[in-house]
Amino acid sequence: MSPDGGVGKMEDPEAELLHIRQEIERVDHALIALIAERVSLAERVGVAKRALGLPVLDPAREAAVVRRAGTVARDAGLQDEDVRYIFWHLIGLSRRAQMEAS
Repeated sequence: MSPDGGVGKMEDPEAELLHIRQEIERVDHALIALIAERVSLAERVGVAKRALGLPVLDPAREAAVVRRAGTVARDAGLQDEDVRYIFWHLIGLSRRAQMEAS
């Protein structure tokens, strides 16, 4: 991989592989931090829903979130169905957080 991130002649493929794996680990840590932030926000949503007398489960809202994620995924060149699958799991985490907070 060239310095600009493109594919090119590698001077040391082993070092390059190690570097790429370190970058993946960095991204994984960032993803986990974002998931934790999302769950924290979901807890706050649960408190707000309780104050408003609303149920935790909101199938229409959940479906809209998953559809939006699929659209964003396609725009980013990803398989929308794979990202939708991930988002259904994120929604499950959010639901649990809301139930525990309410």
